Amino acid sequence: MTPPQASAYVHANALVLGAFGLLLRGPSGAGKSALSLQLIADWRARGAFAALVGDDRVALEARHGRLIARPHPSIRGIIEARGLGLMRVAYEPACVLRAVVDLLAAGNPPKRYPDEADATAELSGVTLPRMFENAASVGAAARIAAYIQNVATN
Repeated sequence: MTPPQASAYVHANALVLGAFGLLLRGPSGAGKSALSLQLIADWRARGAFAALVGDDRVALEARHGRLIARPHPSIRGIIEARGLGLMRVAYEPACVLRAVVDLLAAGNPPKRYPDEADATAELSGVTLPRMFENAASVGAAARIAAYIQNVATN
């Protein structure tokens, strides 16, 4: 049995949508927090479970071939909402990540047909499906929801 790797913090958001753990990565100002809030609100509006795991700094740990995300202890249960400041929110202490969304800088749209080499990301020795999105584009949350549905059913 392979021993678990030590936790490493990444600049990202982690959330749970239904039973699906999602990691949102991107440069500062790419819209990770706003998109996290939108996705959580959308899933809850449909009657599904949704919660933040961590905003801005997330610990990743490989365990038994799965990637676990946890919030940074000093900011767990807090999300920064641009224009509102820091907000306390309900959060989950951990989740198993099932996919990664890499957010592109504002004004940089994703490729119409992504390269096959970009379809996965390796984090802490675990390979996860990956998509690219621009958080500010119309329909970003809907495309991510469709992507999650596709990953969850394939």
